[in-house]
Amino acid sequence: MLSEALSKALSEQVNAEYYSAYLYQAMSAYADRAGFKGIANWLSIQAKEEMAHGVHMYEHILERGGTPSFGDVKAPPSSYKSIREVFEKVLAHEIHVTERINKIASLSMQENDHATYNFILWYVNEQIEEEKNAEDIIAKIAIMGDNTGLIYHLDMELAGRTFTDPFPAAAADTAAG
Repeated sequence: MLSEALSKALSEQVNAEYYSAYLYQAMSAYADRAGFKGIANWLSIQAKEEMAHGVHMYEHILERGGTPSFGDVKAPPSSYKSIREVFEKVLAHEIHVTERINKIASLSMQENDHATYNFILWYVNEQIEEEKNAEDIIAKIAIMGDNTGLIYHLDMELAGRTFTDPFPAAAADTAAG
């Protein structure tokens, strides 16, 4: 059985994941309006992943006998100065998410909830990848400077990203149920 404290922490993280999806979709709209369809695609895929994370956490709460709680999802910013700023905000946001995930992992250990600790470790590892992806894109943008012609090449690269459900077994279980 999931403790009330972990149920609350995970519910708050579900809300944070939905906010992340909302944030990345707003960033995607900015990139699309700026003419960077590939970057918009990358950010839209990011939004889909965050929604999948939220659903996955919600399902864990239910599977462990917890009671999910729902809060407001605040409106994200919708305008940025540049594509560089977008990815700097992506990195800052992912660092914030990492801090939140780490707190849930610590709470799981404190409560000796090995099932939730095992569950949250996937997210601990995922955050390493999330931060690295943002750092790599920022490094490329730094090399390109404000040369929109060069950023166009990054746009073409990021256009190739496709959504892969990080939890295909869970989606199959949901469809079957």
